[in-house]
Amino acid sequence: MPITRRTLMGSSLAALGVARAGATHAQAWPSRSINLVAPYGAGGSNDILTRLLADALAARLGQTFTVENKAGAGTRIANEYVARAAPDGYTVLHAAAPIAIGEALYPKLPYDAHKSFEAVVSTAIAPLFLIVNASAPYKTVAEFIEYGKSNPKGLTFGSPGNGSAPHLTAELLMRAAGTKGVVAQFRGDAQAYTDLLAGRLDATLTAISTAVPHVQAGKLRVLAVANEERAPLYPQAPTLRESGLPSVVGYGWYGLMVPAGTPAAIVQRLNAETNAVLADAEIRKKAEAVGLQPRGGTPAAFAAFIQSETRKWAQVIKAANITPE
Repeated sequence: MPITRRTLMGSSLAALGVARAGATHAQAWPSRSINLVAPYGAGGSNDILTRLLADALAARLGQTFTVENKAGAGTRIANEYVARAAPDGYTVLHAAAPIAIGEALYPKLPYDAHKSFEAVVSTAIAPLFLIVNASAPYKTVAEFIEYGKSNPKGLTFGSPGNGSAPHLTAELLMRAAGTKGVVAQFRGDAQAYTDLLAGRLDATLTAISTAVPHVQAGKLRVLAVANEERAPLYPQAPTLRESGLPSVVGYGWYGLMVPAGTPAAIVQRLNAETNAVLADAEIRKKAEAVGLQPRGGTPAAFAAFIQSETRKWAQVIKAANITPE
């Protein structure tokens, strides 16, 4: 069919109508309660930060934010629930790091981390600190690596779960250091701590908030943090980069995501309001108390970060031959 001036004008007016409809919808948002979905159970750092955000955003936007915990399956239950929700800004996922790891572990997910969602904003990272028993013979990262190379069995790490950020970061560390070893899987941090304190493990990678009481009691020692830069939560710990392992960066992380197709104006407003909340000194203090380092930033930066995390950990999963449990 030939393209005429009338056809072009009609197409332009139709597009303008869609844009205006989207803008009107966004301007009316939020007009009712918003469902903020947490992929873990109550009481953990993700849940605590989710509730802090819910209260603060409700105060700023004048609508209730209802926190819904949909725990299980390594965050996949919550991820799928939000991916299938209407893209209207009323269902928001407080996503966690496993969403970027899942596709390398599970080939048939019912959603795509990059196509099923719109990235809104990075909310926080959970820095991972390299923790060892205080009675161990190594006092630095260099000594720890040398111990692993000289030990026929290599290094033993404790991990709170298969495919978790501590698990993958430990695998990355061993490969970067040129040591062999094993990462023992536990159901959460508590049992890993028990074995570390008993001397049955060489190390674990964990949040500083859970380690500090044992460090202060002289039972555990902090060797380093796996951040790009030193963590304000415990600045005396050098980074693994400073300690001769420049490629070893890994941490848990959280951020807001919405179903794909959510109007850009809603994404931008939620981004702006969340950044304002994350800049609040009281919110930052409460987040840091549970071992989190608040972030923020643009939707584009968060989307790029998720892409980078997916590529990075897919390589580690393949190299370590990690499979789903």
